Amino acid sequence: MKVLQLALSFILIFIFQLPGLAGAETKTDVLNMEELTIQVMPEYSYHPKDKKKNLPLLVGYHGALKNNAEQPQKGQVVVPLPMDEENFRIGFAGDYSRDLTEMNEIEYELDQEKGTISWETSEEIQPGEIYKFVIEYYTDSISEKDGTKKLAYDFTSFTEIGLLNLIFVEPLNSESFKLEPASEQQQKNSYNMNMFLYQSQGMKAGEAKNIKLEYKRADDRTTAEIMEEMAGDAKKAGTVKQNDEKMPMWLVITVVGSITIISAVLLIFFMKRKNSKPEQDNASSDSDSKKAKLRAMLVEGSITETEYNELLKKLGGRK
Repeated sequence: MKVLQLALSFILIFIFQLPGLAGAETKTDVLNMEELTIQVMPEYSYHPKDKKKNLPLLVGYHGALKNNAEQPQKGQVVVPLPMDEENFRIGFAGDYSRDLTEMNEIEYELDQEKGTISWETSEEIQPGEIYKFVIEYYTDSISEKDGTKKLAYDFTSFTEIGLLNLIFVEPLNSESFKLEPASEQQQKNSYNMNMFLYQSQGMKAGEAKNIKLEYKRADDRTTAEIMEEMAGDAKKAGTVKQNDEKMPMWLVITVVGSITIISAVLLIFFMKRKNSKPEQDNASSDSDSKKAKLRAMLVEGSITETEYNELLKKLGGRK
């Protein structure tokens, strides 16, 4: 994967229109990237519109921006993406509600010439408040020769980032999965998938992370397909049912920042996002379902007692 080449004009990626100043001068850099988590998931799933089944690469950006202005902000966010990669296409884009319990799918615009995605925030961001967003995209950047699959993933920071978490998720049923340089941390999720973490604090604009990946894998199913077979109707896949749609459990567990970043990003691409807010008369059952799931996570050890109590408090419940 080529290093993402960014023009200096995109080093400051956040362009917000101050309230009441439509058509007037815009103020830039009112948001700071407090944290950016990037998930790199080889052969995880196909894009919904894929017809030809190549070796898919799914990448997710999970950003947390802080409003440093003295006024509430609601406007346009612009983020550079590697659109020059082979068969680049967007899979999903969304942002969170203020209480971080719900995700809204957002309407976005792509500028192929500038290599950027942009959208309007769903809600005003208050002074000192954190705004979170998700962007998922697919490419065909994985190469294969003599049974060995390779990927060169390069990320160049497009702004100052307080904390960068770069996570590689090993496909199920793969062999001899190697990363160069070696990751700083490794953890398994509930599907026994290896997750490899690189972290950088205080990353400056223009700094780069270059990771080479090599592995062997004979299984032609994606990890998502394997998990579907393992999970059946997805009741074991870390989700709760609501209005016949699957709500990603990570929307619940990321409410509290004390939860480890690896725990907070499990299986997010496997879930189907909700495009609208839940109905009022379903709120009680939804809350009960979330509490039950939290209890199950505590029992299986995926969250601590402290994290469980904090999350339960956020949901307004008791043990």
